[in-house]
Amino acid sequence: MDKFCPGREIANTCPMEQVPPRRSGCNLDLPICGGYLPVEMVPFASRTDFKARRPKSVSSSARSSEPPHAFRQFYDALFSALGPQHWWPGRTPFEIIIGAILTQNTSWANVERAIANLRKAKLLTPAAMEKVSGPRLAKLVRPSGYFRQKARKLKAFMRFLRREYGGSLSRMFRTPTAELREKLLAVHGIGPETADSILLYAGQHPAFVVDAYTRRILERHGHAAPRDSYEQIRARFESALPRDAHLYNEYHALIVQTGKHWCRTKNPLCDECPLAPFLPDRFRTGAAPETGFFAEPVASRGVR
Repeated sequence: MDKFCPGREIANTCPMEQVPPRRSGCNLDLPICGGYLPVEMVPFASRTDFKARRPKSVSSSARSSEPPHAFRQFYDALFSALGPQHWWPGRTPFEIIIGAILTQNTSWANVERAIANLRKAKLLTPAAMEKVSGPRLAKLVRPSGYFRQKARKLKAFMRFLRREYGGSLSRMFRTPTAELREKLLAVHGIGPETADSILLYAGQHPAFVVDAYTRRILERHGHAAPRDSYEQIRARFESALPRDAHLYNEYHALIVQTGKHWCRTKNPLCDECPLAPFLPDRFRTGAAPETGFFAEPVASRGVR
């Protein structure tokens, strides 16, 4: 198994609104940032709140095809193989929110350049971004692509934050998860994946983020179909797992590593993947082309 390097790059949560770019070099996407202390995660087998309900074994002979059991088994297998990922994107909650909006339909490398422009212009606070003109904001976020639309989306979020919470992120994140999610989805430019990324990564709310990697892995293991919606897949994870933001964070990071290094769109390395024992035989590398197994998952259409 390849050795994973310490994170030297900023987060790429791989929204389903974007096509993940090919990258070489360092494997981890996210650094351990000073503002966020990672919580040491443990396999479900060690969790006292979960032990009585999880299968005793994750071996292929004992695996369950029932989604709740399968999702727990997947986590155990990935965590045992890869260990904690220390995913804490962005320097501040506000920067995480900005990144979640800018990363739509582009690579994270481009988002990094846009955020660097915003940092240099001292605009990475709600008050500063609220005051800056739309044209200047668009110019600064130009590296992220679709810069005029994204500037409007950022301004829409600023207006929402001011109107609903007096410009206070801490007040916003004190809102119950379901209520805040509904409000975020009503903001121009924020779809389900962006909303869940804001909730989980910026607000530490238990909202599971479903991205292209998640869908691809589930489809190949027979736990999702191309027609399944974002909400259906998210609900499966959240009904199968404890409502724990740190767990969701860790699980999503493990899924991204699996999608980037084994469960790839083309030439997947099924036999080397930590989830190989759970993969149906018809979906292993070398499956007949007519199965459609290696097709790219349908992208999310949640962003408006």
